[in-house]
This record gives sequence, structure tokens and C-alpha cells, in this order.
Amino acid sequence: MHADRRQLQAFALLGIVMVLWAGNSIVARAVRFDVPPLTLAFVRWTGASLILLPFAWRAVRRDWPVIAAHWKPVLLLGLLGIGAFNAFLYSGLRHTTATNALLLQAGIPALVVLFDRLFFGERSPAAQNLGVACSILGVLAIVFEGDPAHALGLRFGVGDALILTSVVAWALYTVLLRLRPKIAPVSFVAVTFFIGVIAMAPLAAWEWQAGERIVWNGGPIGAIAYVAVLPSIVSYFIFNYATATVGAARAGQAITLMPVVGAFMSAALLGEELHGYHYAGLALILLGIALSIKAMRAQRDAGTAGGPPLEQRP
Repeated sequence: MHADRRQLQAFALLGIVMVLWAGNSIVARAVRFDVPPLTLAFVRWTGASLILLPFAWRAVRRDWPVIAAHWKPVLLLGLLGIGAFNAFLYSGLRHTTATNALLLQAGIPALVVLFDRLFFGERSPAAQNLGVACSILGVLAIVFEGDPAHALGLRFGVGDALILTSVVAWALYTVLLRLRPKIAPVSFVAVTFFIGVIAMAPLAAWEWQAGERIVWNGGPIGAIAYVAVLPSIVSYFIFNYATATVGAARAGQAITLMPVVGAFMSAALLGEELHGYHYAGLALILLGIALSIKAMRAQRDAGTAGGPPLEQRP
């Protein structure tokens, strides 16, 4: 019963993360003309690192021998989850709507299942695979506007391509989280944030040299404060904890909630219009979530729900 409560708590926390991450895409879209995308990523992680530093430095100092011994997976996770994901996401949001960006991210669970199988031999139950397939059909219905002719044309803009690249980066990060060393969560988050700062610094400098500057007013200031705290410090701690509790595939599946929440947030906050194909796609995404939850319960009843926490896996 205690394990069940812990998993339910983790899923509830993942729901909060989805709201905060949906807000990340919406805020980045809203200030796309005021804050260059790579600069936004750089100031996001710089701000988050400075806020976290007073609370993390003792733990990082204590865990440094372990971090140094496992520097390759730590570096990879920092480059994928902090550097690449945000650079491609913010760049893509200059060229496509927040609604599209959020909906494309519903493809993450399918990639998580695929990468889990390819890299670690993890097999998902048939019902969970069916749930993932439904969610992907929902995404495709939205991307191609409910028109099969659009699907045959395979017309993707540069913004969608950049967002899809960020989706691949995040799916890899989610699966490879099991490789992180056994260190305090605050140490891991702080070090990967710092890796993100280093990775983004030359790219932000390139934007600066190209003449792109932050237009300082209330909007960018509020946006930078939001992305540096809520979708960064708060969300990454929660996501890493929840992934360790419920497993990579399940945490990845929870991301399908983000388009559902984000689409309505985008409509309310940015005035982006929702059409019939949006609602059809969202219905398929919700059906996929329901099927995946059913599969998880069946696994739990069989005593194989998700395997051991990430910290206990090889």
C-alpha cells in the first residue's frame, strides 16, 4: 500500500510538472521577438544555477569524487536534457505556435518506449503500446490538421523540425536517467544545470554578435524569472524524483498530458485557435493515457509494475 501511495503521489507531481512545462513553451512563444531563443536558454540556466548554488554547493562538493568518476553519463545527460532540448525548443518556437510545439511533444512517450527497448531491452505490455499508439495518432491528427492529404505531403516547417529534434533529445534524457550516478538529487541537478550554462554560453554569444538583443521590459523580465524557477528548479527535481519512482516509460507517458493542458493554456493566454482536429487529437491522446494507466495497474497486480526504482537498476 505504501508503494501504491508513493506511485500515485509521483503521478500527481508529474501532473504539476506538465503544467509548468507547458507554461515554459507558452512563455517562450510569447517573448520570441523580445528574447533571442539561445539567449533565453542561457539566462534560464544561469539564473537557475545561481538560485540553486547556495543550497547545492555542499552536496556537490561531497559528491564530486563520484561525479568525476561518472563524468561521461553526467555530461551526456546535461547536454541532452538541459542544453539540446531547450536550445531546439526555444529556437523552434520562433517559427511555430506554442500549440504545435506542445502537441508535438506528445510524441515523447513513443520514443521513450522505443529507446528503452533499443538500449536496455525493456519490453512494454501490449496495452501500454496500444496506449502510446493512440497518443501518437492523436498527435498526427493535430499535426496534419485531420487531413490525410497533409500526411501524404509530409510538410514540416523549420519550427516543427526543430521541435521534433528537441523531442528526441528529451526522450533520450528520460531513458538515460537510469545511468546517473548515485549522488544527491540536488548535486545531479546542479551539475547538469551548470553543463547547460556552459553549453549555451557560446551560442548566446553568437546571437549577441549577430545583433540579437533582449528587449528589456516587463514581459522579458517576467518570462526569465518564470523559466529560471518553475520549469527549471522546481520541475526538474520533481521529474527526476518521479522518474525514479515510476520508471522512464511511465514518466515519459505522463508527458502526453502536456499537450492537453498546454493547448487550452495557449488558447486562453496567447489567443491561439483550437479547431475540430485539435479536439479529436486530444481525445485520442486521453484515450492513450487511459490505456497506459490500465496497463500499469495490470503490471502492478502481476507484481512487475515498472521494475525497481532507477537508483536500484544496473
